[in-house]
Amino acid sequence: MTDSAPDSAHLTAQTLLAPAIKAWEMYLYDQGRSPNTVKAFLSDIRILTEFLPPDRTLGAITTNDLNRYFDWMEKERGVPCSPKTLARRITSTKSFFRWLHQYGVLMINPAEKVLNRSVISPLPTVLTDAEVTAVLDAADKHRRAPKPDARYYALLSLLLATGIKKSECLGIHLNHIDLDAPGGPLVFIRYASPANRYKERKIALAEEWIPAYQEYLSQYQPVDQLFPWSPRRLEYLLEDIGKEAGLDKHLSFDMCRWTSSLLDYRAGMEPDKIRQKLGISKIQWREIRMKLRKLSGEEKG
Repeated sequence: MTDSAPDSAHLTAQTLLAPAIKAWEMYLYDQGRSPNTVKAFLSDIRILTEFLPPDRTLGAITTNDLNRYFDWMEKERGVPCSPKTLARRITSTKSFFRWLHQYGVLMINPAEKVLNRSVISPLPTVLTDAEVTAVLDAADKHRRAPKPDARYYALLSLLLATGIKKSECLGIHLNHIDLDAPGGPLVFIRYASPANRYKERKIALAEEWIPAYQEYLSQYQPVDQLFPWSPRRLEYLLEDIGKEAGLDKHLSFDMCRWTSSLLDYRAGMEPDKIRQKLGISKIQWREIRMKLRKLSGEEKG
């Protein structure tokens, strides 16, 4: 035992699962884990108490038990369990038993040889270079129409240049756009909730976007919110552009975000700058970078 794990000091191989989970909860809080993280870990590991007999001690739990447990969770429990959720629950279970082994409660870690089921969701659909040109041309036609409408181009060009999410796009206010910033025009992506402040960032705006933006302001005269329409209305605008460009694909906010990231990746932008531009964590970036590699042809899917 070590002084750094007081919550495991009263545990032995003869301890039942429930009190061990309670001790692990105390340990996680002592380690400074956030309440949400602790809640997720506990939610994952408590399902094991549904599967194992209530009198099963820690020392009696085997690797075979855990493998059967995950098969049960995936196929027999009767509660939907996506591949991503299953992978997370395996990780939580491994963490729990690694803790028990590390602090001498268990001489052998039964979860050590349980295989991780790392899950990468399917590759996203992106626009080809030709399709990017086609959708921008389709949007630009609305600017040149007898009754000019710059809204299509202002929206689409902004999404392809910045890679912002739909919620972030809807959250942009006019005072978040600075055309006179020292380093060039930019948009400040802000969040109302303090919990999301780490996602806030400044993203450079393409110079060619500015004229369409100014035309749009003149035509629609928004007062506060940049695009003062419902999410569904903006989705319809993108769908219209996709149809007019002759796409077989369904043009969406998500497709624009992935296309923007792929264009930056292929252009040689530093990976961490792409991550910061997307406003995501380093953990989230691992999967996204893997997908960008596959989309760019560096790795086979």
